[in-house]
Amino acid sequence: MIILYMLLGILILLIFYFVAVSILFKEEVKAVFEKDPAAISFYEVLLTYSGLHAIISYRITHALKKQGLSFLPRFISQFTRFITGIEIHPGAEIGKGLFVDHGMGVVIGETSVIGNNVTLYQGVTLGGTGKEKGKRHPTLGNNIVVGAGAKILGNITIGNNSYIGSNAVIIKDVPSNSTVVGVPGRTTKQDGRKIELSLEHSHILDPLMGSIEDLERKIKKLEEKQK
Repeated sequence: MIILYMLLGILILLIFYFVAVSILFKEEVKAVFEKDPAAISFYEVLLTYSGLHAIISYRITHALKKQGLSFLPRFISQFTRFITGIEIHPGAEIGKGLFVDHGMGVVIGETSVIGNNVTLYQGVTLGGTGKEKGKRHPTLGNNIVVGAGAKILGNITIGNNSYIGSNAVIIKDVPSNSTVVGVPGRTTKQDGRKIELSLEHSHILDPLMGSIEDLERKIKKLEEKQK
């Protein structure tokens, strides 16, 4: 009988969880289905996606921090990091539709600001560059994709509709509608137009490789003239 009551209690908690998440976090759940082809069912996403769990925890801790609490939200965020591998400081400001894919090793610093419809892959760091006080973490605009392992450091701004390549290190502002790759990050303007954000990393333009290819073409032309 005790086991039956326990199972019933767990069932009630799960139902409450499903209903609460579907209402309060519908933008985040929608983002999962839009951006992850592996997402099969609503229940699978709610129970197994660590990125969604980390965002739910952040929303709770952020609300607690706004109420003037300090230790409890930080404790919850650290426990969430232990469970999910994702660390989001309660002080960060995050808009709607954030999608953290896989997520292991993602770090979002205290004064980070993230806009709407942003995608972060595993190993992404939104960090500071020193011990300065005040705004010391990045600001990301809307409709941004940050590739696996990328590091965005300091009080800098990443413009809307931008694409940060995998393992890039960004320490300067990035204009809107840009692709950035390399260490340190190098920016390629997309003709001043809004780019169509895609999860196809192979299509990211590399300005350094573009310059090398131009040089190779020029060398080839010179060789042909000499012949």
